[in-house]
Order: sequence, then structure tokens, then C-alpha cells
Amino acid sequence: MNNGAGRRINGGAEEDDDEDDVNGDLDAWERTYTDERSWESLQEDESGMLRPIDNQALYHSQYRRRLRSLSSTAARIQKGLIRYLYIVIDLSRAASEMDFRPSRIAVIAKHVETFIREFFYQNPLSQVGIVTIKDGVAHCLTDIGGSPESHINALMKKLECSGDSSLQNALDLVDGYLNQIPSYGHREVLILYSALSTCDPGDIMDTIQKCRKSKIRCSVIGLAAEMFICKHLCQETGGTYSVALDESHFKELILEHAPPPPAIAEFAVANLIKMGFPQRAAEGSISICSCHKEAKVGAGYTCPRCKARACELPTECCVCGLTLVSSPHLARSYHHLFPIAPFDEVTSSHLNNPNCKLQRNCFGCQQSLLDPGNKPGPAVVCPKCKRYFCLDCDIYIHESLHNCPGCDSLRHS
Repeated sequence: MNNGAGRRINGGAEEDDDEDDVNGDLDAWERTYTDERSWESLQEDESGMLRPIDNQALYHSQYRRRLRSLSSTAARIQKGLIRYLYIVIDLSRAASEMDFRPSRIAVIAKHVETFIREFFYQNPLSQVGIVTIKDGVAHCLTDIGGSPESHINALMKKLECSGDSSLQNALDLVDGYLNQIPSYGHREVLILYSALSTCDPGDIMDTIQKCRKSKIRCSVIGLAAEMFICKHLCQETGGTYSVALDESHFKELILEHAPPPPAIAEFAVANLIKMGFPQRAAEGSISICSCHKEAKVGAGYTCPRCKARACELPTECCVCGLTLVSSPHLARSYHHLFPIAPFDEVTSSHLNNPNCKLQRNCFGCQQSLLDPGNKPGPAVVCPKCKRYFCLDCDIYIHESLHNCPGCDSLRHS
């Protein structure tokens, strides 16, 4: 037995040496291509030739496709503007796999940071918390709150991966936290799952039904193969389930969860919410922070009801329970109620029509809409004011400005 074990150990060591020898035989330029996977940036055209991927055109097409899908379901749909979202990150040993470069957890951390910032930009009245799964146990990394920096800093300090993953423990932990959320808040869970199994202490089907009764919408993005239990969880709770093919696809999938989702019909009950608009404290003032339980010097916010101090907005007053927001937060939430209509794509037949007077410059940035050779390039047109825009201005208008410059110019003229 010992000799056999010794042979197996020696054999494994010999295999590792062989792999090192193979990598060592590569020249420097070959190792560069192996590390960067540059062949993934090539695609085959209609004639069978290889050419670089046009990332800008790919981004534009993905954006237009996402915009069309949102506009097709946006009419007369109530959306959850006050969201309470827990991000569940799998930190089991599967997250250290290197099929995503440099590793799965590095890609997850990078794009979770982007997602958190985008989430708070599009949902200024919402709050986020982070839960991690490691060694079969779920841990609450950050409590639910409205500060993106605190979540990002806490996540970057806890990226060690070990042990197995337990989906049931994570759902039980999140269910306990979200059950304390007021009825007007939309309860959501986004799970970033790397493992191909789940080691649970009990029946996970009962946990899924408990989440469904608690009105928790669960969505999963997998970084490995599709799992039945993840798909069943999303179907039962009204969420979405996707599997990322590569890093760019993972980024696209996670950013799809930033806009407010449609509210579930049976839970979309109208409520009047009492909110307070706190005043900003003077820079040199000293007061005890109600959320950190310590004296702080400098800027803060004073609750209009109980005069307690809070560090950030939006939040819930720790003393009287009043929801504290600022007027810019409400203004930024307004565009979700009345979104700008998607622009129409200008077809090639319309561009080639000699009787059509095509605007030669983008109405937004005043850049030429003609490609080299004076051929019409890709453009969109507002269905109301009939002004033409380039694709970059189209993205900026719908994702940041939320107002059509052409319509506003006609309104003020």
C-alpha cells in the first residue's frame, strides 16, 4: 500500500514536472500569447478569413438589443424603485479556478465593483448587502446599506477561496435578513455561483418555498455549467438564471440586474412611504453618529424628526426608523417612471434613398454621420422630433441624460 501510494505520489510529481517542462520549452513570445489568450479576440467573417473583433460595434449591438428587449416590456409595467438586494458570492474552492483569467474570483470582484456603482446610480433609493459562501457556511460580509464604497472595500479584503459551497445556508441567511424589510421594499437576491454542487444540511426545496413565500426574487449567474437546482430556484421565485460564457458575457449578464425589474403582479401593492429630508451638518461640527455609535467630526446628516446624525444617504434612521433621502435621489428615480422612448434605427434603404434628406451631423455631438468615403454610417432617429443621433449619443441619452436634446430644443424654441 505504501509503495503504491509512493508510486502515485511520484507519478503525480513527474506529471507536474512534465507540465513545467512543456511551459519551460515555450519562448517568451509564445508564453505571452498563452497568458493573454489573444486568439479569443479574433472572429471569422463571411469569407472564412480571420479578423479582429470590432468591440465597439459589438457593444453597440448588445446595447440596442438590450434596449429593444426593455422597451417591449416597459409599457404600463410597475417597477421596483426601492430595492433591497443581497449579492451572494461563492467563495468556495471552485471560485479559484483559472478558466476565467486570472481567476473566477478576480473577474467576479472586478465586475461586482462595477455593478455596485451602476446599481446605486440607477437605483438611488435602494440598498445593497453582500453575503459570501465559504467552507459550507454563509457569512454576512456587509449589512444592507446605501454606501457603495463600504461594500467594495469590504469585498476586496475578503477574496480567499476554500471549501465547499452551500446554497441552502446562503438562502436561509438572506431570508432572515430580508424578512425584516418593510412591505414596500422589493426583496432581491443575486447569486454569483462558481461551484457545480451544493452541500446542504437539510432539504433545500423547503428553503426555496420559504423564499417564495417571503416574496424574495432570486436570480443566479453561474460561472460553470448549468445546475438544475439553480434553475428551479429562479423559476420558483420569479428570477432569471444565466451561465456566463466568458468575461465580457459575465459583465453583460450582471449589469442586466442594475435597472429596476418589473414588480411581481401579486406583490405590486401601492404604498405611501413617509420619508425625511435631512439637513447637512456643518463641516466643523462634532456629534455622535447613530449608525457607528461613535463621535465624528465633519459633515453628516441630521434626521428632521429625532435630530440623530447619519453618515450617508439613503438610509433608515437608527433611532426613529424614518427613511432618510435627499431630493436629488428622488429626481434620479423619476426617469424610471417615465423613461425616454427608444430611438429607431435608420435602415440602409432609408439611407440610400435619394429623395431622403439625411442630416449629415449628429444633433447631439455635431460629429459627422458619414463614414470614410461619404457613405452613411450607423445612426438612430428620435421618433418624436425626427433628429438624427450617432450610436454613442444614443447610449448617453438613454443611460445618463434621460432627455432627448432634440425634443427639448423644440419645446424651448
